[in-house]
Amino acid sequence: MNLHDLNIAVLGAGRSGRAAARLAMKHGGRVCVFDTSPAITGWPEDIPLHAGATEEDGRAFRADLVVISPGIETDCPFVKSFGREGVETIGEMELASRFYRGKIIAITGTNGKTTTTSLVEKILLRAGKKAVACGNYGVPMAEVLLRDAVPDVLALEVSSFQLETIRDFHPDVAVWLNFAPDHMDRYTAVEDYYKAKLHIFDKQTENDLAVVRFGEHLPALKAPVRTFSSESPEADLYYREPLVMEGNSTLLDLSETSLSQRHNAENVMAAALACRHLGIPAKTAAEVLEEFTPPGHRCEAVRTLDGVLWLNDSKATNLHALEAALKSQNAPVVLIAGGKDKGLDYIPLRPMLKEKVRACVVFGQIADQLYGSFSPAAPTEKAADVADCVEKARLLARPGDTVLFSPGTSSFDMFTGYAQRGQAFRDAVNALSPLS
Repeated sequence: MNLHDLNIAVLGAGRSGRAAARLAMKHGGRVCVFDTSPAITGWPEDIPLHAGATEEDGRAFRADLVVISPGIETDCPFVKSFGREGVETIGEMELASRFYRGKIIAITGTNGKTTTTSLVEKILLRAGKKAVACGNYGVPMAEVLLRDAVPDVLALEVSSFQLETIRDFHPDVAVWLNFAPDHMDRYTAVEDYYKAKLHIFDKQTENDLAVVRFGEHLPALKAPVRTFSSESPEADLYYREPLVMEGNSTLLDLSETSLSQRHNAENVMAAALACRHLGIPAKTAAEVLEEFTPPGHRCEAVRTLDGVLWLNDSKATNLHALEAALKSQNAPVVLIAGGKDKGLDYIPLRPMLKEKVRACVVFGQIADQLYGSFSPAAPTEKAADVADCVEKARLLARPGDTVLFSPGTSSFDMFTGYAQRGQAFRDAVNALSPLS
């Protein structure tokens, strides 16, 4: 892609926007970064920045190319003000992909992306590849391309927001982990979210590979498809706890790993199939699994106290993640859920609650909604905050139970993100003293 002497508007002054600006400048573009925030602190002096930008600024800037950060909605008036007729609008990931010549394993899905991306990176590294995890996880793709040594393979986590703005993006392996309603605070309909995700397959050919969860409703794909499942033996790889099976043969044993729960077994299978396309055997994946620890806030054990296991699953920011966490539990559950209103319907969770849950504690912006959705299926109490949830859950739990903190929605009503929310849960649980 030739950017020499082109006027490039980069929208968004976060890490993604900064990386896009530097990459475009490296390739000869005349760049200005625009952000609607009135003040941006710590901004590098060598990157032109227009803070407090407005739609009027967009119309005045004669852009030849517009590059937007994933957190900015593509059809908002601010973005449209820059996009005069004939001007291409792309995202930071699409820009970076036009300058990258290595292999890409791209991972999308409503849940499990980060764990799978991390697994893929570690398997690639164990196999001797020069690889890095990036994209929606880790560092922006454009930032990786600015390094002195650019890796041969990227384990690239891609969100629906990033996929909205791709044009030529072409992954050698596209991984579709799962799909369930999410981000209804951004999309007007589930179908819009689904269509955004599907773009991951747009440029694939018969020489590439699509790794897909068995039973997902997808159109016919150009690339060959390999499937995985935690339930159906019809998939290419399937889970017969604690074993990953291929046909009638054992491929991987997860019994001594931290990934034996069903939702993590699916992440393992997807990673193994993706890396196999690059010639990496399951034996290498097995070596990685022996020492792999999933990223934090994903069904992590905080402590066992008075015979009760406390699990932090703060990363469960949607209904599908909450359901997956419940499916993985064998002991009776005291569920803690709640947070920001994302427009999701929780009534379909009732059968799972009846099967798995002893009691529920709900909190946050959607506490009243969850109380109405959950109470017909399990005894439910409302709490003021996370610490109050922990106190109430302790009174409800019995020895042998699991207290599962799996909010089922985002955290932005009370916290800066799921990590801060999860830390609040950890702190409250670790502050508990044993019963006398």
